[in-house]
Amino acid sequence: MTGVRGDFELSMAELRVVAQYAAEAAQGVLAVFEDAHPDDGRPRAAIAAAREFIDGAPRTRLQRVASMDAHRAAKDAVTEAARLAAQAAGDAASAAYLHPLAKAHQVGHILRAAANAARIAEIEAGEDPEAGNRVLEGACERATPALIDVLRRYPPAPGGRSRAAHLMAALDASLRRAP
Repeated sequence: MTGVRGDFELSMAELRVVAQYAAEAAQGVLAVFEDAHPDDGRPRAAIAAAREFIDGAPRTRLQRVASMDAHRAAKDAVTEAARLAAQAAGDAASAAYLHPLAKAHQVGHILRAAANAARIAEIEAGEDPEAGNRVLEGACERATPALIDVLRRYPPAPGGRSRAAHLMAALDASLRRAP
């Protein structure tokens, strides 16, 4: 197997599935960040780094650096929505380095980008939870059997105080119930 080992194994193909899932969610909200910070290309670069890996390139320092840069952009963001969008982009790039450790916080690397997209939808809809639920439904539809298989190797997502953490836990529960 070409992949990584820890508490279990993850193949490069599985890591690419996770990166694809996160990158799709991040791409969908990238404009939220870029509208607030038109001169900051760090989140876009993170998604591009994720796409290189998804398209078959080896995981390299590029994904790690791009992820850290996007997360720094999140800290610099002027709105919650822009912060969440930049964080989603960073998560897409870092998915190439998802650790095969049976720790609940690892689930964030799989699902946080989609949960952030749901939270952004709520914010943009005037704090309407139904907008977030619709995004979560779409995230469930996009989840492939391979992604769900990877997710189920980890403990359930940890609870948290933030709305995005609650959305991530809801997405996690929905995907784990999938046939």
